[in-house]
Amino acid sequence: MGKKKQQPSGNLIAQNRKARHEYHIEETFEAGLALAGWEVKSLRAGKAQLTDTYILVRRGEAWLLGSHFTPLSTASTHAIAEPDRTRKLLLHKKEIAKIFSRTQDKGHTCVPLRLYWKKHMVKCELALVTGKQKHDKRETEKRRDWERQKARVMREQR
Repeated sequence: MGKKKQQPSGNLIAQNRKARHEYHIEETFEAGLALAGWEVKSLRAGKAQLTDTYILVRRGEAWLLGSHFTPLSTASTHAIAEPDRTRKLLLHKKEIAKIFSRTQDKGHTCVPLRLYWKKHMVKCELALVTGKQKHDKRETEKRRDWERQKARVMREQR
């Protein structure tokens, strides 16, 4: 058999960079998104934002709230484009139950980390998270700076 195909590096649509800075990530999930046609076209053009977005579980279904998909000017005229509409996440019932039970605990929430293409489908990576304290954020920055300095010294030694 042939080698497994490498995924192209251009499969990322949007990323929630703030989430990795603001939260401790405990567990991640992969969910599909139920989208309209104009939304898929907008995502192909890279017009999506995940800032201040979160996941809500209601009546056994998971929903993506606060995301913004900018409609294209060439999108269809008969469909009314709502850029900030609530979008349904496609998850297994066990995953939804796990997310719901964990988000009921104090200090836990669920946020999307990134949107990406998986073959021809749009996927959303979401995570169960707890908030970081200010000193945790400082510690993360110190560790990142130390890694940068270490890499710089290693390059100079060659």
